[in-house]
Amino acid sequence: MQHTLEQFFRALRAADVRISPAEAIDASRAVLVTGYGDRQLFKDALCVTLAKTADEVDRFEGVFETFFSRDLVTLPPGGKDSEQGEPSEQDMAQAEGSPLAQAVLQGDATAIQQVMESAAARANVADIRLTTQRSRLTRRLLEEMGLEEIERIIANARRMPDGQGEGLANRLDEARRSLFEQAQTYVARQHDLYAAGSARELREERLLRKQLNADGGVDPVDYVLMQAMVKKMAKRLAAKYSRRRRTSRKGHLDVRKTLRRSMGYGGVPFEILWKVKKVDKPSIVAICDVSKSVAASAQFLLTFLYSLNEVVERMEAFAFSGRMISVNDILDDHGVDTAILKVLQQIGFQQTDYGRSLQDFAEQHLDKIDRRTTVIFLGDGRSNFADPRLDIMRQIHDRARAVIWLNPEPESYWSQGDSVMHRYARFCHVAKQCGNLEQLERIIEDVLRSYVPR
Repeated sequence: MQHTLEQFFRALRAADVRISPAEAIDASRAVLVTGYGDRQLFKDALCVTLAKTADEVDRFEGVFETFFSRDLVTLPPGGKDSEQGEPSEQDMAQAEGSPLAQAVLQGDATAIQQVMESAAARANVADIRLTTQRSRLTRRLLEEMGLEEIERIIANARRMPDGQGEGLANRLDEARRSLFEQAQTYVARQHDLYAAGSARELREERLLRKQLNADGGVDPVDYVLMQAMVKKMAKRLAAKYSRRRRTSRKGHLDVRKTLRRSMGYGGVPFEILWKVKKVDKPSIVAICDVSKSVAASAQFLLTFLYSLNEVVERMEAFAFSGRMISVNDILDDHGVDTAILKVLQQIGFQQTDYGRSLQDFAEQHLDKIDRRTTVIFLGDGRSNFADPRLDIMRQIHDRARAVIWLNPEPESYWSQGDSVMHRYARFCHVAKQCGNLEQLERIIEDVLRSYVPR
């Protein structure tokens, strides 16, 4: 039964239910206490030890029912209900070399189910990863069950003189078609259990590298999935860096604390204390170009940053095309998913003017930047040949902890046409292409890592 539990854990992980080795051990110990006789008790014991959230409970329910449910093997009518009547002793003698054929002739559905389960283990059906493998694994499963023996018996029966084996051949031929359908159903269920996660991972890998500002935009179905991916990425980074708020600097002796602690031991320093440095949470100011060419990138960046509320101490967001406005209230009232549409209603469809927008920021919001602030620009740096106001960029650079510019365009475009990105880059600590989610995650993680001493 332990192997069955391990396969069940695999199916849960494929359904995006996170299971650590310790949780798997706890589940196995719980099952040893509850036993397997009471299905509901068995299910509850596994659910309590493995599912941590309401969403995981829902996914657990679906996987459990699929994994531990078995469709009864159905056979063509036998005995008096069959057109061929009950199998004769001669028929059973011809099927003597095939346990599957004997089970079919006797109408033993339980034996056939056991044959299918053991054959599936030998055929490694649970290793299915792609939909295209279903046909091959179905045939392999039938071969392991002994379908070739049944086909041999059918061929021999049809060669018997005077049609003596016709009844046996017809009965087995009908059973063969039924077994083929049920093997297809079995493989399809294994695909749903183990390959659904692989298909999702392949799709997510493709979307991670999808250009956000590609011609035609992002497909609505892909857009919803990418929003979920961004939130998951942010949650993963938040979990990683929220645990590192305080770090012990071993090798730097804290003399005062060590002496104070030694007073309880007569002045003998039995317990050595090291200096501990408290790590501040990042303070981020995001300035996003929401013109048509980069609006999608801006929305994903804001989604990412606003999902980092456990790690980010302060988040200020601004958007511009022709003029710049603060979008904190819009984000709070409407959420990131619909905020960009609200912003476009206010400042959208204007000619992009980086210089005018930077001037708006300097006049109204420059005091929001100090030595603890990381400023993240998102835009293509195309100013439509207007004054780029490099003097304001210099002020922002001098006041901020770091200035990071994310540009969806390749670096080879940064000095072409009306782009002044190569001039802005001089006042940025980091200026990188950021055209997909993979690059966005890497850059945001670099920002968080910079607040954690090594």
